[in-house]
Amino acid sequence: MSRPGTVITLENNSPPMMFNAGDGFHYEKLPEGTRVIYPPGPVQPLADPNVAIERALLTPMGMEPLHDLLFPGMRLTIAFDDLSLPLPPMQRPDIRQLIIEKVLEKAYAKGVEDVHLIAALGLHRRMTEAELRHCLGKKIMNRFYPDRLYNYDAEDEEGNVKIGDTVHGEDVTVSRRVAESDLLVYVNVNYIPMDGGHKSVHTGLSPYSSIRHHHTPDTLSNTRSLMDPPNSAMHGSINRMGELFDEHVKVFHIETTLNNSAFPPVFDFMAKPEHEWGAVTKANFLANHRATSVAPRGVSRRIFQSIKAPHRMTSVQAGATEPVHAETLRNNYEQMVVPVEGQADVLLLGIPYLGPYNVNSIMNPLLVYNMLLGYLFNLYRGKPLVREGGVVIGTHPMPADFNEVHHPSYVDLWNEGFAETHDIRELHHRYEERYANDPWYRTLYRNSYAYHGAHPFTVLYWAAHALDHVGDTILVGGDPMTTKRMGLKRADSIAEALEMTKDTVGPSPSTTYMHIPPLFMCEVS
Repeated sequence: MSRPGTVITLENNSPPMMFNAGDGFHYEKLPEGTRVIYPPGPVQPLADPNVAIERALLTPMGMEPLHDLLFPGMRLTIAFDDLSLPLPPMQRPDIRQLIIEKVLEKAYAKGVEDVHLIAALGLHRRMTEAELRHCLGKKIMNRFYPDRLYNYDAEDEEGNVKIGDTVHGEDVTVSRRVAESDLLVYVNVNYIPMDGGHKSVHTGLSPYSSIRHHHTPDTLSNTRSLMDPPNSAMHGSINRMGELFDEHVKVFHIETTLNNSAFPPVFDFMAKPEHEWGAVTKANFLANHRATSVAPRGVSRRIFQSIKAPHRMTSVQAGATEPVHAETLRNNYEQMVVPVEGQADVLLLGIPYLGPYNVNSIMNPLLVYNMLLGYLFNLYRGKPLVREGGVVIGTHPMPADFNEVHHPSYVDLWNEGFAETHDIRELHHRYEERYANDPWYRTLYRNSYAYHGAHPFTVLYWAAHALDHVGDTILVGGDPMTTKRMGLKRADSIAEALEMTKDTVGPSPSTTYMHIPPLFMCEVS
């Protein structure tokens, strides 16, 4: 059994709290009475992942065993989640490699020769050869890359085909190779409850013409929350697409869940409660804190991006989309959910160095915004941890740094759109279609390693619900220019930020610090 999530109330003699602040740390004593919520410890992993995978393929949910779906002369396509998950990237061997090797063994045994492997990118950047090799291993790469192992291309007009429209008029278009296959095997890594299920196909193997229906300010505003699919308008749209898609294509889903063992020992201070730090953990923290305080930002970034997580698999299930995903969510919640009593006036969050869109890259201001008001705010089930009209405080320097290879449309939106407005609905109306259809962004997406021209808009929309809900957002340590341009307030310290909240929530606010990473979520009663 794992250590359950813990909730403590700070006393006057409690140690200072560590906050992640991008490629560094913020360390500050919080007021007496602050509630601190720590994540659960890692769930016990499966004893033998290979045995568990074999069992899942032999005894799937709602479908025949995989070997009974395979036959000579068939078209088999294996799609898999891209590098955006898990976070940090896994130590080798990656789960995707273990599963795909098992699927290929069964395909070879049945004489299947027409096999393609597709990295399900959606509008994300292409994976490099080295990134694919880390994910899938040498054996698969040597046999399939690059002719039969490749990145999905949302801008290949001939390579995508329309299946139809949902009853709500949502365009369901997918990879032509997928649509024309006798079987699609989708291999998913479910690190958070937002992912998996129908979402795997309809964000990973679909172009902008489909994704634009469920990634809008209005849809995300009605998503309560991203981590609670039954209460998510985004998932409602995706599920309608999935139901139509499943009428035309046979899909065998293989979904896995991971425990939250996210950091090797030298970085264990990020996941361990401060009151449990021993001499070694304190020394590791101080060494990293000093190094990141004096080193150039690029050096700190490279150190953090080199971290590979000792994640372990806690479940694997295979078969039909919906029963498989229901079991996946059950296992997700077992690892992630912490029961909490009551909402807070003020929510404190440390923003980590890494999100799904800056792996081996830079967390630019739009991605910091996405992490704070999209990803982290939505880590709840039922109702938010911060009350309506409350204040969210995050810690991050938010420099105006961009990876111009990965995020060219982000750079231009920052310089063009945000020079005029930080209103996400205005940005949606004024700029999205033009950026989505810009031929230069299309070229960079297809031939370089750039996110799609529409991608910066989708990450901004994640914040729609938080923007409707909270009264203020304050960034501690944020660059004055970037925070202002993003529409946020700033403070030099948490103490100063807490003083600022009194104008919004009154003189004696209740304050909660959600101690991240690793990621977890709260169920508020």
